[in-house]
Amino acid sequence: MRALVVANPAATTTTRGVRNDVLTTLAGDLKVDLAETAHRGHGRDLARQARTEGVDVVVALGGDGTVNEVVNGLLADGPGPDVPVLAVVPGGSTNVFSRAVGRSRDPLTAATEIVDCLRDGRTRRVALGTASARGTTTRPAHVPDPALAQAVADTAAATHPEWTDPRWFVFSAGLGFDADVIGRVEAHRARGRRSTGLLYVREATSAFVLGHERRRPAMTLELPGEPALDGLFLCLVSNVAPWTYLGTRPVNPSPEASFETGLDVFAMGRMGVFRMLHHVRQVLARRPDARGRGVHRRHDLPWLTLTAERPQGWQVDGDHLGTATGLRVTSVPAALRVVG
Repeated sequence: MRALVVANPAATTTTRGVRNDVLTTLAGDLKVDLAETAHRGHGRDLARQARTEGVDVVVALGGDGTVNEVVNGLLADGPGPDVPVLAVVPGGSTNVFSRAVGRSRDPLTAATEIVDCLRDGRTRRVALGTASARGTTTRPAHVPDPALAQAVADTAAATHPEWTDPRWFVFSAGLGFDADVIGRVEAHRARGRRSTGLLYVREATSAFVLGHERRRPAMTLELPGEPALDGLFLCLVSNVAPWTYLGTRPVNPSPEASFETGLDVFAMGRMGVFRMLHHVRQVLARRPDARGRGVHRRHDLPWLTLTAERPQGWQVDGDHLGTATGLRVTSVPAALRVVG
């Protein structure tokens, strides 16, 4: 079988030595070629070319951002029988998708598992999601003058009201608070700081306590067959559970989410600090079951639409993509064949 390894040389937890050992392990059963990503979006181009060239397996060696790029390349022309099988060797700080498909957190062990699965023909089809945004702009998460930045974003949203082309996601998409926290963390990473669970907690706390979105929620959620829900400051769409991790601790707002069902939603309306802390404890519990006033959960949805009175941050698979005034999300059953 022909395999292309798409490796992110800047991946958080893999060294060049580990990468070479992974390649050696895979090469025991596969005809392996290596391609390193050189810039944002390069993984998508490499994976799309692999599909065109008839490669059998594409292995994403990196974090969830690398996986997302590879998936968007594999499915650039939609699902089909000619799409290579996807395998993942974890190399990021959280590796949500890799854990969700059952891979070991150790890259060398994960590579051995991939070889064993392919040898035994153990692959499966998983449901994925697509997200289209409206009124998009890519203003930085942190700027010297937030009021000026917001005015620029408002103008951009007003002059670009069309929906973007759908972008595939493997485990999550969101509009509002969660995306803003991701944007804050990415701004720290751009300055050379390492992404850690503690950094996410600090930025989430700061955004919630000092931010204004929870006091003036701007979002409305439209769902199949029921009245719209308005007054939301967070709306997190999950395709699998857990949503993410703080180190080894799973963060699980939608514990029923699965690759075998549609999309799950966890949304929150206006609330104070103490009630928010109560719900945080619920999603971090050993048996998570967040409920209560201001919490809205839905399971197995075929689609949903979010609109916002003013631009909100949006994200897919933990990657902050700027701001938008709307998000249209759709579930695609059995979209991709994966190892495991």
